[in-house]
Amino acid sequence: MSIVISGATGQLGRLVVAALLDRGVPAGQIVAGARDESRLADLAARGVRVVRFDYDDPASLTAALTEGDTLLLVSGSEVGRRVAQHQAVIDAAKAAGVARLAYTSVLNAAESPLPVAPDHVATEQAIRASGLPFTLLRNGWYTENYAPALVQARAAGVVLSSAGDGRVASATRADYAAATAAALTGDGHEGAVYELSGDHAWDFDELAAAFATVLGRDVVYRRVSSEEHLNLLTGAGLDAGTAGFLVAVDADIRDGALATTTGDLSRLAARPTTPLVDALRPLA
Repeated sequence: MSIVISGATGQLGRLVVAALLDRGVPAGQIVAGARDESRLADLAARGVRVVRFDYDDPASLTAALTEGDTLLLVSGSEVGRRVAQHQAVIDAAKAAGVARLAYTSVLNAAESPLPVAPDHVATEQAIRASGLPFTLLRNGWYTENYAPALVQARAAGVVLSSAGDGRVASATRADYAAATAAALTGDGHEGAVYELSGDHAWDFDELAAAFATVLGRDVVYRRVSSEEHLNLLTGAGLDAGTAGFLVAVDADIRDGALATTTGDLSRLAARPTTPLVDALRPLA
């Protein structure tokens, strides 16, 4: 019986493997799966078993899973395709007889207006319908999502957003990975639904102040309307789809979609989440 991590070449999946090792899980009991397993050579060198785990190749999923495994399904990134991809993983997990399936969903999935939420809701429904024991890890926003804004602030001294007075309870990927590793290894997580987010919901004035601290220069928050934001993004060269997504997320933040603070993340990780300034320093 192993702990199988899908998407292990991704930023979160790789950190989950590292967190499991830090918790003392023997490397030989961890399976790191990825579409291109050759990119996991560093984990193989540490004794972790690496396998091909391609959401679009059911045979690779079947080969990677055995009865009694605990599987972490890290959400795919291909919008429009990932519900079917996730279903393939769920089907393979059920056929293999895995002991439990954990899934990285989105904060307040059922009620969330975020553009990414429908795929997560559909996947959660498929997991429940499978009859498999499960743990739902509903992740909030990553502080690292603001790395591009930090670069812009360095150049222009401005944080530009249409999020108004909205707040974001972000945490680092390492915070989420620590909580995920705890949920994969500890007892009492079967059937649990965790709403994972940072301990503090900051607003964009606080984000600008944090940028100023780590950059050593003045940074101000410039509020714009959604329409102005969209025009500025497309004018800067972003395609309409990406620009529309970013503006929609800011609108949802304005309406409180990412402000939830439950304490689940810090309780699972057994430590406070990383403060905003500390999380931004490595990105500067």
